[in-house]
Amino acid sequence: MERPKPRKAADSLVIMTELVLPNDTNLFGNLMGGRLMYWMDIAAALSAGKHCNGATVTASVDNISFQAPIRLGNVVHIEARVTRAFHTSMEVHIKVWGEDLSDRARYRSNEAYYTFVALDTDKKPTAVAEILTETPEEQRLYEGALRRRQLRLILGGKMKPTDALELRALFVKD
Repeated sequence: MERPKPRKAADSLVIMTELVLPNDTNLFGNLMGGRLMYWMDIAAALSAGKHCNGATVTASVDNISFQAPIRLGNVVHIEARVTRAFHTSMEVHIKVWGEDLSDRARYRSNEAYYTFVALDTDKKPTAVAEILTETPEEQRLYEGALRRRQLRLILGGKMKPTDALELRALFVKD
């Protein structure tokens, strides 16, 4: 399976904006976590799809920490971009902000990493282009992606800690 030519991380950028309506909230007037995760998954899928020019499926979602609630009537801004592409999978970094339009206050709400797998027309995993970084932030995310991937694989029982070269010092005493 030959990989397509490398693509810039910036080419996968997706910015999604949603308004928090009454049907999106819990009893306390805050955006429901499940609704936010649904929107985050859509943004991540669009970003991964832009990178590979095709269909993708969600393979995993890292820990999502809710740092600040987003209130009824506020705006949700979701930014997604591919941080690194492996052979058939891609890591997508998601950042979420809330915004109170009455005072234009914007605040950080969430951050997460999603993993997507690219599929061909037969719904089989297919090779994806490598990522080219252009900014220090893109390079930082790219460099950390291998460690995050190995941790995901260890926690999912798909890799032995002794095989995780990037994480070896955390799990194995030499």
